[in-house]
Amino acid sequence: MLKRFVQVAFALLGATLGFYVGPMLFRFLQSSPLNFGEVPGPQYIGAVLGAALLYVLTMWLSGYVVRWIQWSEERLVKIPAADTLFGALGLVFGLIVAYLVEPPLSKLPIPGVAAILPIMVSALLGYLGFRVGYKKRDELITVFTMGRQTKDKGKKEQDALEVEHKILDTSVIIDGRIADICRTGFLEGTLVIPSFVLEELQHIADSSDVLKRNRGRRGLDILNKIQKELNMRVLIYEGDFEEVSEVDSKLVKLAKVLSGKVVTNDFNLNKVCELQGVKVLNINDLANAVKPVVLPGEEINVQVIKDGKEHGQGVAYLDDGTMIVIEGGRDYIGGRIDVLVTSVLQTSAGRMIFAKPKLLERAL
Repeated sequence: MLKRFVQVAFALLGATLGFYVGPMLFRFLQSSPLNFGEVPGPQYIGAVLGAALLYVLTMWLSGYVVRWIQWSEERLVKIPAADTLFGALGLVFGLIVAYLVEPPLSKLPIPGVAAILPIMVSALLGYLGFRVGYKKRDELITVFTMGRQTKDKGKKEQDALEVEHKILDTSVIIDGRIADICRTGFLEGTLVIPSFVLEELQHIADSSDVLKRNRGRRGLDILNKIQKELNMRVLIYEGDFEEVSEVDSKLVKLAKVLSGKVVTNDFNLNKVCELQGVKVLNINDLANAVKPVVLPGEEINVQVIKDGKEHGQGVAYLDDGTMIVIEGGRDYIGGRIDVLVTSVLQTSAGRMIFAKPKLLERAL
């Protein structure tokens, strides 16, 4: 069907060109040495010849044209509606400005420039308008939605709280604990999953490395669980920031656009967000906050598992995974002993406890 449409369109184009070019061609032939006689209705003969010529050409060109149209259609369908809308609005605005400046440009006292310059300015302003509208679409959406206000201030604050955006990064999705946190109801608002994060997860899931492939598939399974099993509102953000290449930078930019919070367990992304003034919810900070509090001087019974990094050290673990470094604990590897906590080191990466055997304390 599309191929037939292309052939008919080219035939009509050939007929139109032949209708206007035919008389000029026959006048040229009449004045040439061939002494071509006068032909009645040269424009109609030109139209028929032009239609036939281009129709024959499409027998060879139609395949390429159809493939180009199908490729263009696939590309246009993939473009988000918001991008297309704001790009078109920018194009219209640019052409309106070009229309306003065209009269003075056409009156310039330079013959060639006065005819060409308005066309060039229209093309330039239309292109610039489209690019500006496309690049600034997220900011324009924010501007258009800022005017929505309600008369009841209390209701407005409640609605704002309900639509607060929590933007998930790749690491926290693969980690999986976000699903358990959502299930408990401690995380409110709307979970935002950017399309560029989904693309990164899919790329990891398609990796040739087995470990990476398993991590990517786990992340996709976690997202599927959040969408289908949990009572959480999930928003797939289709936009992208083409001028930014790094996923972490895109997350920071998106958080600014949506006035949302980034949910992560990535220490470096946590620091970048803090520098950029973006609020962060770090899963590791939450996990550390709910761990049992251990104070210096407290006695704990632990099992020494392995050697420490320093000479004579032993390493044990609490039930929640917190590592305990025991000075002089190497001799007790494989057994359980009572230790006294000497200090506690708390960071975003986790909590580390330093202790010494209680037996040594008694001996001293």
